[in-house]
Amino acid sequence: MKEITYIIPLFIVFVLNSQNKEKSNYSNRENEFIKDSITALDEVIIKSNTILGNKFVAKNRTGAAYYLSTDDLAKFNYTDINRALNKISGINFYEEDGFGLRPNISIRGTSPERSSKIAIMEDGVLISPAPYSASSAYYFPSISRMQAVEVLKGSSQIQYGPYTTGGAINFVSTEIPESLTGKISTSFGSFSTGQAHLTLGDSFNNFGYMIEYLNFNSDGFKSLGNNLNTGFDINEITSKIKYKTSEKLNTKQSLELKFHSYDEISNETYLGLTENDFKINPFQRYLGSVKDKMDAKHIQFLITHELNFNERFKIATNAYHNGFKRNWYKLNDVDFEGSSQKISKIISNPENYSGHYLILKGLSNSENALKIKANNREYISKGIQTKIDHHWYGDNNSFNDIEIGIRVHYDEEDRFEWEDTYSMTNGEMSLNTYGEKGSRGNRISYANSFASYIMYKYKIKGFTVSPGLRYESILLGRDDFGKNNSERILIDRFSSKNKVSILIPGIGINYTFNNKFSIFGGIHKGYSPPGSSVGQKAEESVNLELGGRFSIHKLNAEIIAYQNDYNNLLGNDLAATGGFGELDSFNAGNALVNGLEILLTSDIVENKKISVPFSFSYTLTNAKFLTDFGSNQEIWGEVSNGDRIPYIPQHQLNSNIGIKTNKFEINFNGNYNGEFSTIANGSIKIPSYFIFDVSFKFKARHGITYTSKIINLFDKNYAVSRAPAGLRPGHPFGIYVGFDFLL
Repeated sequence: MKEITYIIPLFIVFVLNSQNKEKSNYSNRENEFIKDSITALDEVIIKSNTILGNKFVAKNRTGAAYYLSTDDLAKFNYTDINRALNKISGINFYEEDGFGLRPNISIRGTSPERSSKIAIMEDGVLISPAPYSASSAYYFPSISRMQAVEVLKGSSQIQYGPYTTGGAINFVSTEIPESLTGKISTSFGSFSTGQAHLTLGDSFNNFGYMIEYLNFNSDGFKSLGNNLNTGFDINEITSKIKYKTSEKLNTKQSLELKFHSYDEISNETYLGLTENDFKINPFQRYLGSVKDKMDAKHIQFLITHELNFNERFKIATNAYHNGFKRNWYKLNDVDFEGSSQKISKIISNPENYSGHYLILKGLSNSENALKIKANNREYISKGIQTKIDHHWYGDNNSFNDIEIGIRVHYDEEDRFEWEDTYSMTNGEMSLNTYGEKGSRGNRISYANSFASYIMYKYKIKGFTVSPGLRYESILLGRDDFGKNNSERILIDRFSSKNKVSILIPGIGINYTFNNKFSIFGGIHKGYSPPGSSVGQKAEESVNLELGGRFSIHKLNAEIIAYQNDYNNLLGNDLAATGGFGELDSFNAGNALVNGLEILLTSDIVENKKISVPFSFSYTLTNAKFLTDFGSNQEIWGEVSNGDRIPYIPQHQLNSNIGIKTNKFEINFNGNYNGEFSTIANGSIKIPSYFIFDVSFKFKARHGITYTSKIINLFDKNYAVSRAPAGLRPGHPFGIYVGFDFLL
């Protein structure tokens, strides 16, 4: 760390001293590069909130990258992140609630549970509640308020950690506009699902602002006794203000302040359905889940400073504080005749636990039978990060770019949980006893981390090479105060610490033969931090990729083959996957993931009157364990060499075709998700499904657009998961209408 501290100031001094030497011939070389259609200046984008910035940069990255623009997101105005991402090859996910409130996303076969093995960012800042110490994404950014989504895979994402195996996703929130801009978007439809989204912003000479409000609510599509609400209500407020110095100054600066708050009440449960009950009615909910409710609040403060010495040398800094508080009050165990069982075990074996099962359904009376756990937790994630970029033009028309990043970060998860007991009488639940606060979880897990990286890009004619090196130093700790220590007396606590340091190298190469054809490849080290147990090892892998991009007439294509070779795959004890919810990491031995990603895009017809855009993506994923072991995770169970990693489908494809004129736009989207096993030995599976969505827009006049969409056009009943506890259905047929009003 000391060496890095010394190197960075020396590097800045070197750059400042070298600027005058380069100034005389810089503009001439810049003009030469502008003439070269293969080498583009805007490949270097040093902005604090983006990692790509546009589609061109994504297309020319020395590695796999994808950029979902504002127009891409607006085609269907999806509120479910799963549906928004399904057109990107290489992304695997399984649904849980049908609305995307708590997604389970995997990139290139990483463990999908609670999206805990990928780097999730908003405006370039880690946004998971506690990215190092408790990375499970019980909070996830709302896709509805994003103007872009950026995805990096493979060696192209060494800059973004700590999870470097699969990839990174960055959500770019609504930016401050250049001029007075306001928008009102509303929709309403099936299951009393509504959304209202309002934005207003403006910029003056040196000052800009943006304010935003989003409400998303629904009664839910599942049925619970007496027509009880199974939906949610989410409110969000975002505000930004920005000050920038005069454009006439040689050194330009800007300072932006962002505030975001999120408030959620959702009547969600971990309790799914048995096989037989799902066949009868996949949208029913058992009466034992009546009291289940998530109460969550998230708040973010973000300060961004940008310092532009000139077009070649820039520094961007973020200081951030994220706070998340949630209490998911939900059924955890059922007691029958002195035998207490987890709900996941009851649902998977209702014949063996018929007494417990009847209580769950409200068909049997019992006192103190239902144990509802208050999963009460608070999270903090805060830090400061800086990235420095300098690029210049060398001999033989070569292009050089160095980017250095530093992040100092702290996060923690504070658990203070208890369990209440309820009775079931004639289908009604009533409270019997309050649990002792802290008796079911009374601990603080934390992480202090220092991360840095250096990336160098060298480009000459059509050849580009980008070597990089990332460094992570992490101190993970846990203070467990015990079940009978609600006052948290320090003398009675049990503490553990684990410190790890790692160098993560990577290199990407791209060769552009001409404007129609290029190939790229890379190799990098994959990494995921361990838990806080003393001596526990991190997850590591060696990852390879090779791909090509080409254009034939109007068809653009990208084909990528990859392989991730794990030598220490880590699993996490999550209640969401049938575990005990302790979040403890455990070793799962060796594993191998390889696959193929295909993306085709084309404008079949494009003229002044009409355009017909088309896209097709296909993902082949082979994800297998290479070690025998046993685990407490119900989605893994007893694992043998050669078993497939659960919840990763082997085949996925997505196709989209649209018709667009000056007045209207219609889009058709088909998504196929292949079958996947829900336990490692493959004995239990989720069948494949094919779902069609349709959207329509009509521009009534300037600034007013009427919108509509149909989700699951053919009303297919399909299962999406058996986790956390039982079969869960996907979104049924739903129709939604609304309008957009633009100032």
